[in-house]
Amino acid sequence: MTPTFLVTGRDGQLGFELRRTLAPLGRVVAIDVDNLNLCDIEAVRAYVRELRPDVIVNAAAYTAVDRAETERELSNTINGVIPGVLAEEIEKLGGKGIVHYSTDYVFAGNGERPYKEEDATSPVNAYGESKLAGEQAVQGAGAPHVILRTEWLYATRGANFLLTILRLARQGKPLRIIADQTGSPTWARMLAETSACIVARMLNAQDPRAISGVYHATASGQTTWHGFTEAILRESVERLKKLGQETDWCERALESLTPIPTSEYPTPAKRPAYSVLSGDKLDRVFGIRMPDWREQLRFALEDYSVPTP
Repeated sequence: MTPTFLVTGRDGQLGFELRRTLAPLGRVVAIDVDNLNLCDIEAVRAYVRELRPDVIVNAAAYTAVDRAETERELSNTINGVIPGVLAEEIEKLGGKGIVHYSTDYVFAGNGERPYKEEDATSPVNAYGESKLAGEQAVQGAGAPHVILRTEWLYATRGANFLLTILRLARQGKPLRIIADQTGSPTWARMLAETSACIVARMLNAQDPRAISGVYHATASGQTTWHGFTEAILRESVERLKKLGQETDWCERALESLTPIPTSEYPTPAKRPAYSVLSGDKLDRVFGIRMPDWREQLRFALEDYSVPTP
């Protein structure tokens, strides 16, 4: 029988990619707020019971990090409660399990080496607290589960850091970018492809609980937001040259690029200063080592026609 996958967050940058990477494995039913109110717990339960999916891939999330400081109840419902509800329902159905996404923001971000899955969590903002609550809810539901912590996610569609930098560069805006926060920029498609490999393992596993757990799924290597910005612009210049297109606007943006400390860009929510995640466990259990962040960026830009002014 063809397996059915329920993908939440259909139109988000990750959900959009999951619809494609999961399609070769079975029937994908992708939903978003237009289909289901994720704040309505009973509606969520009823939807899952009617669909009877084999695997739930929960890419829906409340991601407004700064607004979460004042919208804690909404953030906690979507990020902290609903993942547990989905896990409970897939367990009742006897399904293969749930794949759920979490974040580097569950850590304090004050370390000096990549965080491992077993390191102590200590969120520094409301968003991180809600995502940690979601992890705990999924783990407590008793269903087979794979929780993938990721970070600095971007895509070639939607609203994200990559597209924001290119838009500001085209507009000729001076770029003052934080240089004292360190992480691993991760392309949404690469995470979706990793997820598809994991879902395939869940489907074929005699006992999916044998691979249940928390895993870090991010690009290899690390950089700062300033370093990521510089790479975006340099790679874009090279891409435009190959296409025979104008590069002046992008080169001017590189010249204007200025590193600044976090203190010069205050936000309502505190951010971790160092939140690099170790991918060793993902490699050990699934044989997956995600490429370096620079390579992922090149892949993404090859897939994207950089607009010119």
